[in-house]
Amino acid sequence: MKVGIISDTHGCLETWQKVFDKYFADADLIIHAGDVLYHGPRNTIPAEYNPKQLAEVLNLCPVPLLTVCGNCDSEVDSMVLKLPIQSPYTYLLLNGLRIAVTHGHNLTEETRVDMARRLQADIFITGHTHVAELEKKDGIIFLNPGSPGMTKRPDGRGTIAWINDNRIEILDIAPGQPIISEVLA
Repeated sequence: MKVGIISDTHGCLETWQKVFDKYFADADLIIHAGDVLYHGPRNTIPAEYNPKQLAEVLNLCPVPLLTVCGNCDSEVDSMVLKLPIQSPYTYLLLNGLRIAVTHGHNLTEETRVDMARRLQADIFITGHTHVAELEKKDGIIFLNPGSPGMTKRPDGRGTIAWINDNRIEILDIAPGQPIISEVLA
């Protein structure tokens, strides 16, 4: 099973399309950790910002897409998207793995770990920071796929993640190379 994981697209249509075509077109499921359409008041509007067209593309997405609400998502976004923006968490059982997803903007490190434990998550996915992270603590994998187009990485390169068979990886989307990976138990 292949699951694409993305966050913080912020209305970046061209980046979504490149990521989808290159990495997610053959996925069984895509998980979006929030901030789907709106760029947010603190962010510079990217040149490719086109939330209306991105909404149309997402509405036609042939791969099932699960989305949680980010701090920049609003009720208006839910009105143009035909898929539900679940808020503030989504929880799924996938091939025996308990996966919890939230945007993470209202979590501290302590509350994030506590929430993952209370939900008995095997994988706890967040977004918000625009910086990719993959670490295992106390048997729980904490994943932030970063942002594909509005990254805050020092090198300015976008990232996504995927679960592919028994491995979870964060990918640098430019060369398509894994940055970090973790084997799933």
